[in-house]
Amino acid sequence: MRTGAFLKGSAALVLVAAAVFGCASLSPPLPPLDPRVASSAFTDTGATRLGGAIAPLVQAHPALSGIYPLAEGRDAFAARILLAQRAERSLDLQYYIWRNDLTGVLMLDALRAAAARGVRVRLLLDDNNTAGLDGLLLALDRDPNIEVRLFNPFTTRAWRGLGYLTDFARLNRRMHNKSFTVDNQVTFVGGRNIGDEYFGAANDVLFADLDVMAIGPAVQAVSQDFDRYWNSASAYPVGALVDAGAGQPVQGLAERAAAVRKAPAAQAYLQALRALPFVEQLAQRRLPLEWGEARLVSDDPAKARGEGAAQARVGVRLRTLLGEPQRQLDLVSPYFVPGKATTAELAAIASRGTAVRVLTNSLEATDVPAVHAGYAKRRRELLQAGVALYELRREGMTEPAERGSGFGSSSSSLHAKTFAVDRQRIFVGSFNFDPRSLDLNTEMGLVIDSPALAAALDARLTQSMPRHAYRVQIEPDGRMVWLEQTGQGLRRHEEEPGTGFWKRAGVRILGWLPIDWLL
Repeated sequence: MRTGAFLKGSAALVLVAAAVFGCASLSPPLPPLDPRVASSAFTDTGATRLGGAIAPLVQAHPALSGIYPLAEGRDAFAARILLAQRAERSLDLQYYIWRNDLTGVLMLDALRAAAARGVRVRLLLDDNNTAGLDGLLLALDRDPNIEVRLFNPFTTRAWRGLGYLTDFARLNRRMHNKSFTVDNQVTFVGGRNIGDEYFGAANDVLFADLDVMAIGPAVQAVSQDFDRYWNSASAYPVGALVDAGAGQPVQGLAERAAAVRKAPAAQAYLQALRALPFVEQLAQRRLPLEWGEARLVSDDPAKARGEGAAQARVGVRLRTLLGEPQRQLDLVSPYFVPGKATTAELAAIASRGTAVRVLTNSLEATDVPAVHAGYAKRRRELLQAGVALYELRREGMTEPAERGSGFGSSSSSLHAKTFAVDRQRIFVGSFNFDPRSLDLNTEMGLVIDSPALAAALDARLTQSMPRHAYRVQIEPDGRMVWLEQTGQGLRRHEEEPGTGFWKRAGVRILGWLPIDWLL
């Protein structure tokens, strides 16, 4: 899910109206930041249990970071919960979305329990998706060991949608970053927000996603970047925004979490977590880490205020760090809106003989049809230039054993954001290949020098895409077709598969509107 999700339905009219008429800011003013106290990550955490376990590994690989990819949602949730339970000094969390659901409640309760042990917890949430959480977040913030801040907040708490009409220029910019750092020793960076669909706990849909767990120098880089956002001019204490009467007793969270755990669906999910081979490997310190140089790329938080140097943005730095593709470029992006400039750039790369593959969502799988419209208008040009396009099917996989591939489930939608160049370097983070990530939202991720991880992505794409994604092609007569590999052979679609006339027509109309910069 993303900021662009509110383009759905009638909300699209609100956005377009705000963009066209350029409404001045009529919202209540933001509160002063003067009472806020700056803080920074603890650096003296080597004596913690995590520090003691990690130190010999890091010393054996000087200047390198140990990386473990988390393609399976349940592994990703289990790793966070287990390490939060083992935290001794600090937990620093930065997220775009935090759901008030099974995994969201259990994760918040893990933060509460850590604080009860004396762990300092700093929780920084983008305010675009905190509706309904004000009372709970305020209750957590009242714990002496927990501090909650909201990034680029809405000053009107009850009717947030109106904020886009009255303060559109500011609120249209969001913090899309995602990180979870334990004792300044282990960090998680990638595409996942906190919510059931990201962790394999939702019954209706699973977002196929990707995180990495990292130790070593990458952790300190993420911690320093967290401090930069935590102390930025856009991070407001929740207590300065939410009415004091809205707070709930913090013990209510523990009671709710206990009730959640007793539900049959939660019992089944937690039992599945306990049975994961990953959990045993993590507990026994037998995870096979990939060691390589991992460089953090992260936008200046001032980007959320329309400030900061353009050349320092993630999109620009990625081009430099990933380098010019010579043999192969693989792009995985759920919200792929290349625009004129990026389309021309990808076409130029393909024209030099470089194999360019793109995996994105099909129209039937996307959660934001307006974004698909921005991609669809460039599809023919990309294909004609030699770019290979694959679109994930809504029902990508049927066998439970296949879920660890990171590219689909029985009802799936792509959410991973990863790019690999020449099977040498790979990026994993929050950055989408779209104008919003380039120019509006703040983003972050790791560029990892690792032929092994880049080759693993290549192998997953090569093996999974033919079975779980449509291959889009142009026929000799100029028609565009979607090829689907089935058990009965190759099936050919002449319209966007799994969609009806009105959905396709709506996307076509959206493609005519000048809203690519919003997507």
